[in-house]
Amino acid sequence: MSITETTDILVVGGGPAGATAATDLARAGRRVVLLDRAGRIKPCGGAVPPRVMTEFGIPEGLFVAHARGARIVSPRGRDVDMPIADGFVGMVDREVFDEWLRARAAQVGAERRTGRFERLDRDPDGSAVAVYQDPHGQRRRLRAKLVVGADGALSQVAKQCVPGAERTRHVFAYHEIIAAPESAAWDPSRCDVHYDARLSPDFYAWVFPHGATVSVGTGSMQKGFGLRPAVEELRRRLGLEGCATIRREGAPIPLKPLRRWDNGRDVVLAGDAAGVVAPASGEGIYYAMLGGRLAAEAAEKCLATGKASALRLARRRFMRLHGPVFWILGIMQDYWYSSDARRERFVSICRDKDVQQLTWDAYMNKELVRARPLAHVRIFCKNIAHLTGLISA
Repeated sequence: MSITETTDILVVGGGPAGATAATDLARAGRRVVLLDRAGRIKPCGGAVPPRVMTEFGIPEGLFVAHARGARIVSPRGRDVDMPIADGFVGMVDREVFDEWLRARAAQVGAERRTGRFERLDRDPDGSAVAVYQDPHGQRRRLRAKLVVGADGALSQVAKQCVPGAERTRHVFAYHEIIAAPESAAWDPSRCDVHYDARLSPDFYAWVFPHGATVSVGTGSMQKGFGLRPAVEELRRRLGLEGCATIRREGAPIPLKPLRRWDNGRDVVLAGDAAGVVAPASGEGIYYAMLGGRLAAEAAEKCLATGKASALRLARRRFMRLHGPVFWILGIMQDYWYSSDARRERFVSICRDKDVQQLTWDAYMNKELVRARPLAHVRIFCKNIAHLTGLISA
């Protein structure tokens, strides 16, 4: 094993959360090492709200497509179009997007390294020492004042360092990136979402535009459910079986934020490692980037004050901003995704213009919409009517 090196902060994982944290910390003048595994692309529909451009300095050129609306499809094949009145949803290809984020981190001073994190040891004085394997199979040691664990849903940093992380439940996602069809029926500016137990017994299946390619995928937390056969069935239904398959990817997605994001000492989590994927929708890129930023702010304050309690700020601030939304989306997923009969009613509710407007407002602004109280009242009454059967699906 090589001689132990030293840095201020080690960021484990180079996805949107880790790359954002590394960028912010390097800009703050800290010595940062960004450690990432090579050759891995997360399965992801790739949807981000346009506010990432201003909030995180993302150039619009990284969007491979602009989705102007969504089509929701019920188990019986009935569909509802949900156009975005003003604006769009940006679509990114994670292979390109994540690498751009890592390259930016390096440009502002973070040191990129390729390797596989193995464990966190302790020096005699208690300092954290990360052990990782480089691309040549050699084990290396890196001492760090703080560690940001952004190494995904099955985070080794989280499992080793943060109590309770090993009990996280996951949806397992799988998608295929295929060549975009040339059919006139294909709409490259629309995201399709399919609610059907044959395609996913407890989540949903999707067809998202990526410019020259398309992401076709599904997810489920039901062990034994055939994700690949479900995607094959979706492609068959939509006439996409003849499109060339470019790559296949699969990975777990956490179902809810962890109760703790730090070890009370020198480790803080971000992104999927912290569980910040929105229930019901599975959206994670924006929340990962925000989680990375909040982890960086907490780490910076910890280093500046010497108080490990500052690491708690990452979770506290995130949940203050988005905890209510995650709670509501979790209830929606547990109820509406539990049977095809309820999925039919859910799709029927999505026909309502108030529901559509508030859905897009909440997605674009990333907060509960309080400015239209009468619309909320109407939606509540319609939900009750659907739940009691007064309105048929």
